[in-house]
Amino acid sequence: MSVNDFLRSTETWMSDHWGKMLFVLVIGLVAYYLGAKIVKLVVNRAVKVGGEHRVWHRKDIEKRQKTLENLFVNIWRIIVTVSLIYAFLAIFIPDVTSFFAPLFASAGIIGIALGFGAQSLIKDFISGIFIISENQFRVGDVVELATGSGMASGTVEKIGTRSTVLRDINGNVHFIPNGLITHAINKTMGFSVARFTIAVKPDSDIDTAIALIDKVGLNLSKEKKWKPKIISPPSYAMIGEITGSSLEMTVSGKTQPSDQWSVIAEMRRRLHFEFDKAGIELAVNPFANVVAGQDKKK
Repeated sequence: MSVNDFLRSTETWMSDHWGKMLFVLVIGLVAYYLGAKIVKLVVNRAVKVGGEHRVWHRKDIEKRQKTLENLFVNIWRIIVTVSLIYAFLAIFIPDVTSFFAPLFASAGIIGIALGFGAQSLIKDFISGIFIISENQFRVGDVVELATGSGMASGTVEKIGTRSTVLRDINGNVHFIPNGLITHAINKTMGFSVARFTIAVKPDSDIDTAIALIDKVGLNLSKEKKWKPKIISPPSYAMIGEITGSSLEMTVSGKTQPSDQWSVIAEMRRRLHFEFDKAGIELAVNPFANVVAGQDKKK
């Protein structure tokens, strides 16, 4: 066949099939983008109704929605992409089923061969399904994950059926295969606890300190900015370790998920100011004194 004959046959084929190709492409793009939006709406609605039934907090519902919508949108787009490829192949190869028949016939043998090498992938996939279905943690949660090589902590950025992606406080991104996760600690599930200790000198007026802690926590919980973040006001919980140089007082309260750190920081700031006004001295770190003494001697 000459080049001219080839070009003429190609032009004839394109004129006969361009309509089918355009139709498949348009349908595929609509399904890819519009279908993804529909999937998001359906998932978000289903999670919202289920969350209201279980009395979930708004943040828990949002995290669950984001986690599931990413998963189902990815699955939907994979299905659409594979279907689009198959539809185009059907246009180019009319008898596409018989074309792939030998490949399907050998799939059993290939599957056995790949099965031995894909055990870890299967384990990751099954673990990922259980993590998502059991709602162990969601996108946006702050977690600590025990893996075969140690602990990894940070904010969950993505949960897939293959791996979980964390970003730690230093900005480093960790990719953790789901099959390696043996224990998960979720610090932002349902509610969080604002718990910290403050050390004062042993001869301080403890009753005054306790009254100040309760007062500061109660006032903080009534302010417009902090009221939505606090479930129960931070207050005095107990006396901790007592030494010759310090007396530890534990403060504890309940906050909305992920808000415990900002509440703790604000409580510490205000308590430092109130203790200073009341003449209650904070304990001095004995190790700091030793280092300072050594520096002076030098």
